[in-house]
Amino acid sequence: MQREVGSFPLAPSVRVRLIAAGFHTLQDVVAVKVSELATEAGISEDSAAKVLQILKREHEGDISTILKHTALELLEQEQAHTPIITFCSALDGILGGGVPLTKVTEICGPPGIGKTQLCMQLAVDVQIPECFGGVNGETVYIDTENSFIVERLVDIANACILHCSFITQAHQQDDQKIAMQRFTLHNILSHIYYFNCQNYAELIAQILVLPDLIAQHSKVVLTNQMTTRIGSSESLLVPALGESWGHAATNRIILHWERLQRFAALYKTPNQKDITVPFQITHKGFRDVQAVEHETSSPESEVNPRKRPREHDKEYQL
Repeated sequence: MQREVGSFPLAPSVRVRLIAAGFHTLQDVVAVKVSELATEAGISEDSAAKVLQILKREHEGDISTILKHTALELLEQEQAHTPIITFCSALDGILGGGVPLTKVTEICGPPGIGKTQLCMQLAVDVQIPECFGGVNGETVYIDTENSFIVERLVDIANACILHCSFITQAHQQDDQKIAMQRFTLHNILSHIYYFNCQNYAELIAQILVLPDLIAQHSKVVLTNQMTTRIGSSESLLVPALGESWGHAATNRIILHWERLQRFAALYKTPNQKDITVPFQITHKGFRDVQAVEHETSSPESEVNPRKRPREHDKEYQL
């Protein structure tokens, strides 16, 4: 499969011109001369020469990287990644500890079910320091529906900070005390990079520069609205982007209603069973259905659910 031109570290303006001129893959570009590339893409010959140099260098680097990895090394790399918790232990449990890194996790469901709430929860949780079992990451948040509410994000962030502060008080570990000096509301909000796309053109432009963002901020979660598929005998709620997009995601989580209860169904996954678990949205964020008001009352465990027994513990208790 040919690597797309949009995935290479090129200037956004040059990348747009190349794609508009019909140069979509690496093979499309390297097959032409510098002068031909410059004329057809409407760029200078210096820029065309740099494009060819970058694409060839990156392609050679890709090949050498692929060749030097063994299956064992890939397995060890995957197992070394700590997942991102959701603070809903039931959902984390069926995901094998949380939302996995280095994979695409699709979250879809009808309007108002909690997709945005879960995404904002993950935007905060990905920043939990490693000494608390987190991944100490950052977030790129692309909003196409104007559904991002900063005030709600503040509530979720403050609840997460309080969660970690109680752990620190209980354990009195120096690394956690130091981490809490940086794990503040100001720093959490400062490491969520928000982009609002009002129309199709803005979304495409953002997608074109996304590879450069991903190179610096590699944790991205995608959501997908549900639409109604009209059939001959019945109408069904289905993911709006269709079946072809469904194959691009490693995990697909479908959020849905059953009467007045919210549920999360693990619909597609390579190594877990398909299963459905309940969840609720509280003022603190995405949580288990059980009463969660006690989650800061008895500090005794880590944030990362993989470090705790799963069979007897149905909610996050500190």
